[in-house]
Amino acid sequence: MRTVGVEEELLIVDPVTGEPLALADALLAGHHEPATTTGLGHELKLEQIETQTRPCHSHSELLEQIRRGRSMANEAARRHGARIAAMATSPLASNTHTTPDPRYAEMLDRFGIIATEQLTCGFHVHVSVESPEEGVVVLDHIRDKLAVLTALTANSPYWRGLPTGFDSYRTQAWNRWPTSGPSTIFGSLTAYRRLVKRLLDTGVILDEGMIYFDARISRDHPTVEVRVADVCLRAEDAALIAVLVRALVETASLEMLDGVEPTAVPTAILRMASWQASNSGLRGDLLDFGDFLPQPAAEVVWALVDYLSPVLDDQGELELVKEGISELLQRGNGAREQREAADRYNTRRGDGQRQPGSPPSNEALAAVVGHAAKVTVRGGAAGAHQDRSPLLSRVRRP
Repeated sequence: MRTVGVEEELLIVDPVTGEPLALADALLAGHHEPATTTGLGHELKLEQIETQTRPCHSHSELLEQIRRGRSMANEAARRHGARIAAMATSPLASNTHTTPDPRYAEMLDRFGIIATEQLTCGFHVHVSVESPEEGVVVLDHIRDKLAVLTALTANSPYWRGLPTGFDSYRTQAWNRWPTSGPSTIFGSLTAYRRLVKRLLDTGVILDEGMIYFDARISRDHPTVEVRVADVCLRAEDAALIAVLVRALVETASLEMLDGVEPTAVPTAILRMASWQASNSGLRGDLLDFGDFLPQPAAEVVWALVDYLSPVLDDQGELELVKEGISELLQRGNGAREQREAADRYNTRRGDGQRQPGSPPSNEALAAVVGHAAKVTVRGGAAGAHQDRSPLLSRVRRP
């Protein structure tokens, strides 16, 4: 079975106000990584910290490492009066501080407000491939299914103190980088390398590390790296998404062996699918990856599970995925949980009659962050979710 590992970008937050805190240097200064644990590292902003798992073979091993990484980061944060929260954007407006690093300083100078405001937290999944050539085949075959992962993981409905109307506003903020988003069908490793070189030759981006395709060949590992997901609020969802990505990679490789050509969907249509997933998440329609026409989100998600079911069944993970998807669709993604946390705060304060469209108070957003900080490290039940989605009857599968 292919190995899978993940990188999670997490916010460092004040447990009272919910504001991001520029404490990454302090958290990492006292961190000494034991050989058997996950790693912690810097990201673009000092208000965030990254965890990295080791390559894993099983879902249970990966989930344990994700939880361990979150726990390690949170323990480091607590020593400085802070917490970590798995949120893809900060609900509260805040100045950001770029990590002191020559490369990051050059990015700040080159890209201005894009880099200044880029306090976003993604979830990157690495799946092993036998060779870069196989990796390019995988990229070509999975590109039309990745928007479904964006909808499942969407966890960023607020931006700088305002409701955005998007489930994954991180996707919108991230796609301001010049190389981000869906890529074309490459056809060969030579073509992939040729395009990367041409992008570098333009002088617009600094280096190959700024090839921000939705999925790419990793520079540092023998893996395909899928980068479309928001950081997941719950560790259980993160491990579930990683299992789906591994199944996507294995399915793509088997299709290659069977002579199946990648579906030639125009990149412009994939951008529409990505935008729709970012906007509505699991609340409304997604573009079905078969015909790219709108279908209820739950039906598109289950279509992905059906597509991957032969590989998932062969790897002994089909029932695990069905159970996890049923729970996620019933509970909702992180964006729904964030909105519900704000609603619960407003109800407790007798503020449930706020004008539609009015921005939530800083206190309500602090409550959102507080809920996220607890769920990030504890997991467990979704909380006060007695009312279930009207789509509930459509989201369960045998």
